[in-house]
Amino acid sequence: MNSDNRNVILAVVLSMIVLFGWQFFIAGPQLEQAQRQAEIAAAQQAESEQLAVPSTNADGSAAAPAATPGAPQVFADRQTAIAATDRIEIATADLEGSINLTGARIDDLELKQYRETVDPDSPIIALLKPAGLPDAYFVEQGWAAAAGSNVSLPTSQSVWTLEGDNATLTADTPVTLRFDNGQGLVFHRTFAVDDFYLFTVTQTVENTGAGDVALFPYSRVVRHGNPQVQNFFIQHEGPIGVLGSNNYVARKYGDLQNEQQVDFSSTTGWLGIADKYWATAVLPKPDTTINARFAYTQSGGTNVFQTNYVETQPVMVPAGATVSHEAYVFAGAKEDRVIASYQEGYGFDRLELLIDWGWFHFLTKPMHWLLVTLYGILGNFGLAVLAVTVIVKAIFFPLANRSYASMAAMRRVQPEMKAIQERFKDDRAAQQQAMMELYKKEKINPLSGCWPILIQIPVFFALYTVIFISLEMRHAPFFGWIQDLAAPDPTNIFTLFGLIPWDPTALPLLGSFLHLGIWPVIMGISMWVQMRLNPPPPDPTQAMIFNWMPVIFTFMLGTFPAGLVIYWAWNNTLSIAQQWFIMKRHGVEVNLFGNIMDSFRRKPKPAEPTKS
Repeated sequence: MNSDNRNVILAVVLSMIVLFGWQFFIAGPQLEQAQRQAEIAAAQQAESEQLAVPSTNADGSAAAPAATPGAPQVFADRQTAIAATDRIEIATADLEGSINLTGARIDDLELKQYRETVDPDSPIIALLKPAGLPDAYFVEQGWAAAAGSNVSLPTSQSVWTLEGDNATLTADTPVTLRFDNGQGLVFHRTFAVDDFYLFTVTQTVENTGAGDVALFPYSRVVRHGNPQVQNFFIQHEGPIGVLGSNNYVARKYGDLQNEQQVDFSSTTGWLGIADKYWATAVLPKPDTTINARFAYTQSGGTNVFQTNYVETQPVMVPAGATVSHEAYVFAGAKEDRVIASYQEGYGFDRLELLIDWGWFHFLTKPMHWLLVTLYGILGNFGLAVLAVTVIVKAIFFPLANRSYASMAAMRRVQPEMKAIQERFKDDRAAQQQAMMELYKKEKINPLSGCWPILIQIPVFFALYTVIFISLEMRHAPFFGWIQDLAAPDPTNIFTLFGLIPWDPTALPLLGSFLHLGIWPVIMGISMWVQMRLNPPPPDPTQAMIFNWMPVIFTFMLGTFPAGLVIYWAWNNTLSIAQQWFIMKRHGVEVNLFGNIMDSFRRKPKPAEPTKS
């Protein structure tokens, strides 16, 4: 491959280094917004946990409620907060928790099938938490009245009572709560849940007064504090939604802090907050017109993030009548098959985007299916990753064959290319012309070795994304010391694998670089060996860059999930075998051992010119 082609590949490699470096060494860009909506000041002055009365739009419909500050009461821990109010128990195969009778909100939810660590005795994942905690996280439904209305509505501080004998919400037994405003309106809120993570919330209003009442249903997800995120560019964590013609809408927490409030009027869809493996979303019935809002405010130094909607068409409750309204809440693990069943069964618009499938979702989803299918056969997700890599390599073998065959042809004419470069070293145009004549004579297309590689990049990036985002990889063991493919390799060469009792990662500035396990080292060695299949480039600068690349990537991948590092090392190993086989088949001498030894030999100094 000539110097121009090497420069192309070098540019791609350097771009990757810059991309990864940007992600790791910069906290992330924060956009400044020139103008901020007028409602923000009013939202920040709202009373604790009271839903701000929505203003009306030009068409008379209710606007989305603003974010509100945190609760005035502070609790020492989750158990204390839960014990402070009366509750209705939630108990299903996948969920446990409770519904708070104060506010009739879902603010206590744990995922029974998932634990915080690989230890089987570690606590199960606590998804939702009551207000009054620094990391409160809850879902709430309710009614809003148009601006200027004097209808007394239940608030987040209203105390509801249980209606009927059933005091436990299960997949087979819904529960109903009741609140009487004392002014002729009786509110009922019925919660039902399926076998997984979808709640159906039916709000009923009984009007015993003399006049008709118009009410706007709303639903919101509220999260306090500073959520822990990996802040990795291939997956979004934070406020998210699919909002009609606005399509997929997402905001990082930092971005929303700058924007403070983002409105989407007269749209459809759903919205919520997504973590890497878990998500919470509020979903009106499909095709319902809503005013949606992403909002941020602050209370007592605590950040409050909120996603919410208000339906644009009011529910009319005539005097002497009873009217019901139904909406949904998703709160649970981002299991692909479960989310897909909700999208298909209920018609929710592109609910699959709760999982961030990345830029190449049309490749990522089938690859995820293949990974899960192979796990069902092999019984180990690590082996499934290795098998998927082999399958992808086999599919692209014809392209790789063309690529390496072109490289082999370039290797055969390397002496002639060097002779041309030496002969026309002072005439760049003549050198290029002679090179083209050589390519034509030997029937070589210098770009044919690059295009097959470029075509494979989206596929391998999709596989990389699947391994990173897959919930199935979480706490999935491989072999030996790798007990969690979604966590970094727990070993560290800087502690001599635990023999030295100190934590080098605690050091300032350099600490983040001082976690380097066995698998990242294996990956770095495989990458270095792969580069030794070809002699070093004649240009000293390029040679130095290629020599340092494996070292840079080894440290960069030191804190990556072990599943990704194992995949990368295995992919490098397959590439070495594949390139060696193809080049040998085309009659090119592959002096891998000699190239490796040359890397350790001291380069002779150029001879000094003799004096005449």
